[in-house]
Amino acid sequence: MIKRTLEKKLKQAARQFPVVTLTGPRQSGKTTLVKAVFKHYDYVSLELPDQRSFALEDPLGFLDQFESHVVLDEIQRAPNLFSYIQVAVDNRPKKTGQFILTGSQNFLLLQSISQSLAGRCAVLHLLPFSLAELTGRMPISFDILGRTVSKKIVPPKLDLLETLFRGFYPRIHDMRLPPYEWLGNYYQTYIERDVRTVLNVGDIESFGRFIRLCAGRSGQLLNLSGLASDCGISHTTAKRWISVLEASFVIMLLRPHHQNYGKRLIKSPKLYFLDSGLLCFLLQIKSPQELNHRAERGAIFESFVVSELLKNFVHRGDQPSLYFWRDSTGHEIDVIIDLGVRRIPLETKSGRTVVSDFFSSLVYWRDLSGNPDAPAALVYGGDKSFMRSKVAVYPWFVL
Repeated sequence: MIKRTLEKKLKQAARQFPVVTLTGPRQSGKTTLVKAVFKHYDYVSLELPDQRSFALEDPLGFLDQFESHVVLDEIQRAPNLFSYIQVAVDNRPKKTGQFILTGSQNFLLLQSISQSLAGRCAVLHLLPFSLAELTGRMPISFDILGRTVSKKIVPPKLDLLETLFRGFYPRIHDMRLPPYEWLGNYYQTYIERDVRTVLNVGDIESFGRFIRLCAGRSGQLLNLSGLASDCGISHTTAKRWISVLEASFVIMLLRPHHQNYGKRLIKSPKLYFLDSGLLCFLLQIKSPQELNHRAERGAIFESFVVSELLKNFVHRGDQPSLYFWRDSTGHEIDVIIDLGVRRIPLETKSGRTVVSDFFSSLVYWRDLSGNPDAPAALVYGGDKSFMRSKVAVYPWFVL
């Protein structure tokens, strides 16, 4: 089993809270992780029809069969259990790690937790593998990002294009499955099962077209009106579908950074897909070699970098603090990592050669901020680390 960065935080949460909930997209490795960490717990999957029927028809009897600690997998399949878990926890308030819950429908889980388990439950998120996990190392520390470079990190066996094309869902790597075929089946499962369950979508074809339109706009400002018009749906429907894709860990919305925090909430975010392999599938890119010649290569690379930064936060159990920055004159920084005491601007370039133009936005942003020597980073498609123009330049495999 490939060691997951989140394992340490998961163990810590189980020592502090009576209930721990682990969410994430389907096939991100949640079941494998909880079984490995909580080996001595009872385990029940509520995907099994008989167990689900038991839980729905007799929740008290279902929970009484477990003497102590239990893992309840895909808990959203029996939402009535949350109230009974609350009572069980309140009867033993000092006992930690009583229930480990997993689920792949974040929107349903968080609603149930806020209603029944607020203050009793730690919520953690497991995304597909990070590149650091696949290569057996810790992700880069934000304490050194933009300050120093290391030449000790060995490149992975797969090159950049193959990495982007394969994506990071564990089953593809564990079973060495053909990415395009597996992702096609994954996509169909998601459409037919999860989306229908939550949204009761009648026109699956329209929703499929909507997702592919989103894929074509990855790395761009989210224009709901344009998406709705191109897809032939209402603005309200487009907004609702975007919310579901975000809550399902298919996409993420990167908010703009302003000194005035409120402005972050009213300006248009940028849209990114969390898995580069799924993004390639939706763009109908059928091989790594084809990716090399596609105009979307830069957007796919940018999505990959943003996703890796997000995993760095999420798999440590931290709240992501990622934004982008753009001013009225057209200057833009791909990612601003806001650590409170300092902000790290980061640019992404998919090319293998670094040219002076790559640094112009970073230099402009640092001058504007009044700190021309502030840490700054550039992630590119090459394989060398170095400092240039007081910017730390990193190869794609360092994050």
